[in-house]
Amino acid sequence: MRSRFRILVPTVLAAVALVATPLAAHAGGGGHPDGDVATLERYAADTWASLVAMTDEATGLPSDNIEGDLSAPSAYTSPTNIGGYLWSTVVARDLGIIDRHEARDRLTTTLSTLASLEKHEPSGMFYNWYSPADGSKLTTWPDSGDVVHPFLSTVDNGWLAAALRVVAKAEPSLKREALALYDAMDFSWFHDLSAREGVSLNRGGFWVDPPGDGCAVPGNYAGSGPDVYYTCHWYDTTVSEARIATYIGIANGQIPATAYYGTYRTMPDQGCDFGWQEQKPVGETREYLGVSVFEGTYEYAGMRLVPSWGGSMFEALMPDLFVPEAEWGPRSWGLNHPATVEAQRWHGMEEAGYGYWGFSPASDPFASYREYGVEHLGISSDGYASDAESTDVDTGYEGCRDATNPDPAFGDGVVTPHAAFLALPYDEDAVLENLAGLENDLGAYGPGGFYDAVAVGSGTIADRYLSLDQSMIMAAIGNALLDDRLKDYFVDKRFERAIRPLVEAQVFGTVLVP
Repeated sequence: MRSRFRILVPTVLAAVALVATPLAAHAGGGGHPDGDVATLERYAADTWASLVAMTDEATGLPSDNIEGDLSAPSAYTSPTNIGGYLWSTVVARDLGIIDRHEARDRLTTTLSTLASLEKHEPSGMFYNWYSPADGSKLTTWPDSGDVVHPFLSTVDNGWLAAALRVVAKAEPSLKREALALYDAMDFSWFHDLSAREGVSLNRGGFWVDPPGDGCAVPGNYAGSGPDVYYTCHWYDTTVSEARIATYIGIANGQIPATAYYGTYRTMPDQGCDFGWQEQKPVGETREYLGVSVFEGTYEYAGMRLVPSWGGSMFEALMPDLFVPEAEWGPRSWGLNHPATVEAQRWHGMEEAGYGYWGFSPASDPFASYREYGVEHLGISSDGYASDAESTDVDTGYEGCRDATNPDPAFGDGVVTPHAAFLALPYDEDAVLENLAGLENDLGAYGPGGFYDAVAVGSGTIADRYLSLDQSMIMAAIGNALLDDRLKDYFVDKRFERAIRPLVEAQVFGTVLVP
């Protein structure tokens, strides 16, 4: 794992050009075999059924999850869940699963409820947990009665904002209502201009009142209104689902453009100060807009790529559902996204030998919820495992940490179907073959589409559906069959002018082996 590689990006660009071009660019029916189109349409229709079942008809708010027989929806929801339902409704309409009247009615109901929800008024941001039944802000957990300290999450508000952008473009009759909510959301409330020397970053979020336990930092980054209590961590890694909030904040002029370069590709290679990370990185230091960036990469499966924190698919690829990262960044995301997909496939099929692949946080087949990933692809040395046994991979860190488990024997691999769907633009044939096996060989398919996770060794299925994961599946299918239509809805001229030059300028050290 500590082989030395040269940075070969310029020489491999031509070789990977076809790989890095989203297959959805050739879609729209004619770009797929008829059987594949019918299969994806079936997956979408069944997935939509689960979202309908978990959504309250009166409020238009989806529950966080529902049982596999489409009964007993949960009594809580989040801004991300609500956003996912909004963009899924648009996809269901555009795929012909529902008609325009039903879609408009559903969107209208949800937007009306959103307008009535209690928010943090100075920022326009939404709290993290609401009741789907009446839209009330949760202060006790429905299942246990435990106290909930109302929290405002950067990334959750980012995904709701993304959905509002989609609705405003996709349904012109509701543009005013969607933009009224969107325009009120001020992401400067989350952004610490002095996170590190010369670097600004988003905090994880904030509480209006002290949370009572744990770490909280009083402050007010917006400079108006009363102080709030920030999390003690920042979103400081580049390959993270949280970058959606950074994109939106920059496009809105609420946070500086330099924030795009402030996150870490890997932790720096500075003696043993960062010797706790998964492996010793290799890379060059470059400067963007005056920000010095160590473009570090990790080695895996004969490639070099930029890791995420935990090594999961959704950290890497969820923002790519809305932002044309691979197209705009041929020297960064255009390499790293297909490399991530190939690394996940290689882990499941070759290294661990599960016979299936796709690893991301999801329902736990043996409990409630867990974070899954490919640990080699995560910065955290005890990052997300790919199996039920939480097998730890530790290849050590040269000169700082001895290897304790460099070549582990993996156990009961837990595959999460939504992770495979996210890979559709980069290896569609492998994705469809993988999904067919999960459905036909393992039975991981029910009335609402693919169950949320399956332990492929034992065949144990997490027979429930998570709203977030189902909405990622809807988005991925919509993009695959409709020429990246969600990206067209999300990106306007203002957004492209603000974000595209930042992405185009970026050069990762990724080396993809076709």
